[in-house]
Amino acid sequence: MNTTKIILESAKKTIESEGDAIRNLSSFLNDDFANAVLAIASSKGRVVITGIGKSAIIAAKIVATLNSTGTPAIFMHAADAIHGDLGTIQENDVVICISKSGNTPEIKMLVPLIKRGTNKLIAMTGSDNSFLAQQAHFVLSTYVEKEACPNNLAPTTSTTAQLVIGDALAICLLELKGFSSKDFAKYHPGGSLGKRLYLTVGDIAINNQKPEVHTDTDIKKVILEISEKMLGVTAVTEKDEIVGIVTDGDIRRMLYKYNNINGLKAQDIMSAKPKTINIDVLAVKAVEIMQENRISQLLVVDGKKYMGIVHLHNLINEGIV
Repeated sequence: MNTTKIILESAKKTIESEGDAIRNLSSFLNDDFANAVLAIASSKGRVVITGIGKSAIIAAKIVATLNSTGTPAIFMHAADAIHGDLGTIQENDVVICISKSGNTPEIKMLVPLIKRGTNKLIAMTGSDNSFLAQQAHFVLSTYVEKEACPNNLAPTTSTTAQLVIGDALAICLLELKGFSSKDFAKYHPGGSLGKRLYLTVGDIAINNQKPEVHTDTDIKKVILEISEKMLGVTAVTEKDEIVGIVTDGDIRRMLYKYNNINGLKAQDIMSAKPKTINIDVLAVKAVEIMQENRISQLLVVDGKKYMGIVHLHNLINEGIV
């Protein structure tokens, strides 16, 4: 058997093994899971998530997911907690402790310290009979039959199971709170994802030049306006309202059609009823309109008033496309 085939078969086996274990997790969901979600949702504090080893890494990821979906959370390393960081936990916080075995020395030392207060303790563990599970108010099972590791030693399937239960918690809380895409945008202002959720065409158009001519503008001045404003288009307006559009394509078609362009006006070559978009519409909607109509510019309006241009290149530069 060649090396490539061995590698691909190993990868396939790992994915299928983990997939089977994840699908089996739903059979462990019970009232404890629902009550854990309700406890977090009703808490006036944060979610403090702790763990050690690979479980600590998973804990940090779940913290990030919760924070980004409207549930305040903070990470506390289990080893650091018993050496001074236990003060991270405040009176109204809910604590989630993640441990595959639920019996590590750090967990056994930490759990009684947590329980001295009034905090709800949620166990995320692969062993319902462990010390952690027995001490917790609610138990979230992440049991897996075996790791993907051929020696059944390296945390692989078990940490994937922890991630999935963490995601399930986050999504249940998101839905319970009615967390919307607008709320999501508040927590993701940077990058292309954030921009798709909050950037409007007005935010873009304001940075562009505003090409504009009137119906009786001489065609040579129309060409100059398109060239100088460098957007490949100009709006044709009367009393600040759009009556037409002249594009680079209109100019080319004019040169084919007329041997003599002297005396031509904007109204002679413009296209009436051009596509427009309101200033407060999300930029991602502009992409949809451009794609549907196979155009690269949209005229931006505020009601009926002409405000400027949004170009496909703007949307590409902003990472919207």
